[in-house]
Amino acid sequence: MHEIVAQVLSHVRSAWRYRWFILLVAGPLCVAGWLWVQTLPDKYEASTRVYIDTNSVLLPLMAGLTVGNNVSRQIDFMTKTLLSRPNLEKLARMTDLDLKAKTPDQMNSILDGLAQNIKVAEVRGVRDLYKISYEDRNPRLAKKVVQSLLTIFVESTLGSSRKDSDSAQRFLDKQIKDYEDRLAAEEDALKQFKRKNMGLMPGQGGDYYQNLQAAIGDLEQSRLQLQEAQNRRKELKRQLEEAASQPAPSYAATTPATSLTPELDARINNLETRLDELLLKYTDQHPDVIEVKRTIADLKKQRKEVLATQAKSNQGQGNSQADNPYEAQLKLAVSEADANVAALTARVAAGQRKVDHLKKMVNILPAVEEQLKQLNRDYNVTKSNYLSLLQKRESANMSEQMDQNADTVKFRVVDPPFVPPVPSDPNRPLLSSGVLLGSILAGIAFAFLLAQLNPTFDSRRILMEVTNLPVLGGVSMIWTNAQARKKRVHLWWFSFAIIILMGFYSAVMTMQILRINPVARIAGLL
Repeated sequence: MHEIVAQVLSHVRSAWRYRWFILLVAGPLCVAGWLWVQTLPDKYEASTRVYIDTNSVLLPLMAGLTVGNNVSRQIDFMTKTLLSRPNLEKLARMTDLDLKAKTPDQMNSILDGLAQNIKVAEVRGVRDLYKISYEDRNPRLAKKVVQSLLTIFVESTLGSSRKDSDSAQRFLDKQIKDYEDRLAAEEDALKQFKRKNMGLMPGQGGDYYQNLQAAIGDLEQSRLQLQEAQNRRKELKRQLEEAASQPAPSYAATTPATSLTPELDARINNLETRLDELLLKYTDQHPDVIEVKRTIADLKKQRKEVLATQAKSNQGQGNSQADNPYEAQLKLAVSEADANVAALTARVAAGQRKVDHLKKMVNILPAVEEQLKQLNRDYNVTKSNYLSLLQKRESANMSEQMDQNADTVKFRVVDPPFVPPVPSDPNRPLLSSGVLLGSILAGIAFAFLLAQLNPTFDSRRILMEVTNLPVLGGVSMIWTNAQARKKRVHLWWFSFAIIILMGFYSAVMTMQILRINPVARIAGLL
């Protein structure tokens, strides 16, 4: 550290020998620099502050009914894109700056100047408070630019919201029209498919395999009922044979003819009621309907035979005995059992045909069911999307109405566009101080360069390090009175020169603080 300090002091002593060159360099540079600072044109900064209030009472009330626009993000985007090319061109037209441009290059230069001098930023520490500023030599033009920029900012923010709503409306209308066409096409395809596959469509009870299982179960139940009916008929026939082999008891001839047919009449009435029920479900060609009609005809024929036999017996033998009533009841029971067996036989045959038909359709019905499910699934998805689009369009309409009729975003100009009478740029006192400091540093650098070109040894240590020879001693400089007086005079003149330079600096700073520009006045006189 001691060596570094010693080396620095050595360089200072070397440069001090050329101290007059420091003033010779710094003086002209200061005068030229101060004149340059004075010739810099004044620039005036126009500014305004605007507060954007996005806290509308209507927004939370309409939550869920309208489309929630992120107003803060939208405003942030507009502040970042405010200096876009279209906005700058619009600003140039509003401020008549485009009239100065004769060529496209000049227009580009004007737009670049606007973009460079315009500043839009959020005020630090205050949310949603923005400052718009612009610098120009003409204070009126600066104020006009800020006013026009504020108008563009407000119109762009509100207009972009309405433009987005209109675009969303057009998009939703187009999508709804497309989905209406798709929905109509799918409805027509579903209708054509059902018409084409009439009779093959799955019923309400389930799919193909459930229907097949149900048909097989009905067939087994019908077969069991048929077997039970056959057993019952067999037993009735056996009882009828036993009754026929025994002698019948005597009955009075005056027994009414209709006393032997009440069972037949009741059976016929029951079968006719059943026939009416079957005709409500099936056609005349259904096996159950045909079998019931045949049984009714047989019973009616049997009743006629019984009545005819009774009438003949009453005419031939007045006191002959009638047939055995027990045997007649067994005959009726046998006839009923025959009819029941026939009906069940027809039912078993119909069930067998249905099972055979379903088994033959094993490769057709599942495919039809699967295709129907696919059509229904596509139709339901399209319908769901269509209804969702309708709901969204209604929300978009309500949002647009709210944006047009309600103040969801309020612009409050805190400070109107204002241009202070004092120029904002350039900062002449600061620049003049920088010119003085730079000139002195330049003079010191020049003196240091001269010292390096004409080196001297200021100490024995430096001489010993450079020559690598031992230094036995040194001879001190003894100044005479004339030399000492001359040295003091030179030092006084050097101090006086520094005082003059600083005096000029003080005068320049005073004129700049008091805003006195002699260069501009002289230029105006000339």
